[in-house]
Amino acid sequence: VLINSGSRHEAKYLSGISHFLEKLAFSSTAQFGSKDEILLTLEKHGGICDCQASRDTIMYAVSADAKGLDTVVNLLADVALQPRLSDEEIEMTRTAIQFELEDLNMRPDPEPLLTEMIHAAAYRDNTVGLNRFCPVENTDKIDREVLHSYLRNYYTPDRMVLAGVGVEHEQLVECARKHLLGAEPVWGSGQTKDVDRSVAQYTGGIVKVEKDMSDVSLGPTPIPELTHIMIGLESCSFLEEDFIPFAVLNMMMGGGGSFSAGGPGKGMFTRLYLNVLNRHHWMYNATSYHHSYEDTGLLCIHASADPKQVREMVEIITREFILMAGAVGEVELERAKTQLKSMLMMNLESRPVIFEDVGRQVLATNTRKLPHELCTLISQVKSTDIKRVVTKMLHKKPAVAALGDLTDLPTYEHIQAALSSKDGRLPRMYRLFR
Repeated sequence: VLINSGSRHEAKYLSGISHFLEKLAFSSTAQFGSKDEILLTLEKHGGICDCQASRDTIMYAVSADAKGLDTVVNLLADVALQPRLSDEEIEMTRTAIQFELEDLNMRPDPEPLLTEMIHAAAYRDNTVGLNRFCPVENTDKIDREVLHSYLRNYYTPDRMVLAGVGVEHEQLVECARKHLLGAEPVWGSGQTKDVDRSVAQYTGGIVKVEKDMSDVSLGPTPIPELTHIMIGLESCSFLEEDFIPFAVLNMMMGGGGSFSAGGPGKGMFTRLYLNVLNRHHWMYNATSYHHSYEDTGLLCIHASADPKQVREMVEIITREFILMAGAVGEVELERAKTQLKSMLMMNLESRPVIFEDVGRQVLATNTRKLPHELCTLISQVKSTDIKRVVTKMLHKKPAVAALGDLTDLPTYEHIQAALSSKDGRLPRMYRLFR
């Protein structure tokens, strides 16, 4: 079951509700007295369960033997619409979340933290810029009443999709009629009044966190102290035609860490490997990411290096952004398109991925584009399309996230100036001597 609900919908509520719901999933319900009972029921059909909340979707998923379809749909309907949310469960969730937040700040891999920061910088205080993790100060404020008030507005039939893979469509429809149609949720079915329909407003900006990264090492070999930078620009939503050229561009940029053992097909010919990691041995990481939602998107590059080389690192990344709008080689473009298609096909060999793909597409568009249709669209991307989408993207203000020792970080204005220049260079700093 996929529900159009996530941290982006929490503007009128306490931030962190989705984080709570994710952790509370598959606990006791009207039919099942405890989490153990649910797991035992699933075990009879060789099943496993999982819940994941993202910025715009919450997903309750079960993988089990197809013979147990009726049991599984009944269980999913119960978990999504009839959770007990007992005081004890909420208290345990509070503890789990507090532990997770502490862990997040101590992890040597700052990826989740940077992703939050870049979204907060790009969409200041609105929609996808709202925090996916529950802020520490809210853990004690979220209780059953707050959760019910949120669920009443967002867990409504028009915002839900039941998706299945490896089952007959008619059987699934039959089960949905039996267990979900007209089901009365535990919070009642009053009128929804606080549904947030705001569209993402891209603001651009910078979020900086000064942090001592010298002691994040695990084990005897210390991880070198690094400063992490992420620079992003607004791309487009996954509903727009330009989504495909952006996906190809992201593939073309590629990149990775300096330690990732690369072989053919590992993206060793991508621009961030060839122009950045191979030329500047002191850079530990340069990776391109593309986040896309139904009303906006964000293309960003994450780079990390020693704090003394931050300024140089930022300039290398801003130059790469400017170079995106330049010439695109035919071989390079074909390679990126082939790689994107093969990645799409390989991912769709796994059933959980197909399930998520079907569910998300139907939730957003009421239809599903099949893999061969997407491959055709990828094949049609030309170098002029890449140039067009990049030129449009470079007119926006950048979003910047910086974590670590930021003594040598250029100012936001300087980064913006570099991205508006012809060669991506930062304005020179003249030191005045007395």
